[in-house]
Amino acid sequence: FLAPLQVFRRKAAELGAKLLPAFNTPTGIPRGVINLGSGTSWSWGWASAGSSILAEFGTLHLEFVHLSEITSNPLYSEKVMNIRKVLNKIDKPQGLYPNFLSPVSGNWVQHHVSIGGLGDSFYEYLIKSYLMSDKTDEEAKKMYYNALEAIETNLVQKSPGGLTYFAEWRGGILDHKMGHLACFSGGMIAIGAEDGEAEKHQHYMDLAGEITHTCHESYTRSTTKLGPEAFRFDSGSEAMATRLSDRYYILRPEVVESYMYMWRLTHDLKYRQWGWEAVQALEKHCRVEAGFSGIRDVYTSTPVHDNMQQSFFLAETLKYLYLLFSDDSLLPLEDWVFNTEAHPLPVVRRQCMRGDRDSESQ
Repeated sequence: FLAPLQVFRRKAAELGAKLLPAFNTPTGIPRGVINLGSGTSWSWGWASAGSSILAEFGTLHLEFVHLSEITSNPLYSEKVMNIRKVLNKIDKPQGLYPNFLSPVSGNWVQHHVSIGGLGDSFYEYLIKSYLMSDKTDEEAKKMYYNALEAIETNLVQKSPGGLTYFAEWRGGILDHKMGHLACFSGGMIAIGAEDGEAEKHQHYMDLAGEITHTCHESYTRSTTKLGPEAFRFDSGSEAMATRLSDRYYILRPEVVESYMYMWRLTHDLKYRQWGWEAVQALEKHCRVEAGFSGIRDVYTSTPVHDNMQQSFFLAETLKYLYLLFSDDSLLPLEDWVFNTEAHPLPVVRRQCMRGDRDSESQ
């Protein structure tokens, strides 16, 4: 068993070393793209003014800290800790983290804030960094709760129909839409509820439940019972896509991810029922001869397939559904943290880590 394990550790270390040149910027904030052969890095062409993306440079911590643990090389942890240092130093509008940051100047490039695409997993990794550290990473915990407080103050909205949602923030102007990607946040808030201020535990669990309910509504209000890529809360519409370009579903996992966490933390049977509804809809509308396909419009009874099975469907969607219907002892949340692609990483318990290394060296 140990020989294959060492192969994967060595390959992980090789890949980590290949990624390090992306951090060679004036701020230490990595650029978004790197040529693994030459080490040349650059920012995405569509990113404003050569900026780096919050959800990209903010979603390295779990993997890089784990890499430091398995290689005994602190460099990887140091790289991601420096990202925190930069973010703690910079002024944040209304306490919020915009999605675009210059890796050269260390300044925000735009004041667009989203809990969905471009921002999402940054917040997830703050609370998960704290949990993976066996609740010793107090800085990550503080950053997470400060960010969540700013999000509640500025982005949380209630629709006329009583649905709670996260709006997007554009320099102080709210855009009343929520992307499917943002639906992970119900689960995120739930796993963090236990470790906030005691008097806020129920408040956070209620918020998590309300957000998860809203995301379920985006599914149940469609013809296929699958959710659109984005849904809005304006012009009399609630939890529905109002633009043709937002009506597709590409087998995304975020809604069932929140179902899984909410089930594990509340054991309310409705989350398994909602998950089963999703399974039935996937079977009915997305199953094809060679696997599963996304669909182009969730609001038609005869959807057209896009003929693509995204990698996250296997890594996340099916895994979260499997865990939703499994016993809590399978990958228990007190022992494992799932990264943003649902790969389980062990909670770092220092005494156990030393014992593992001692046994391997014998």
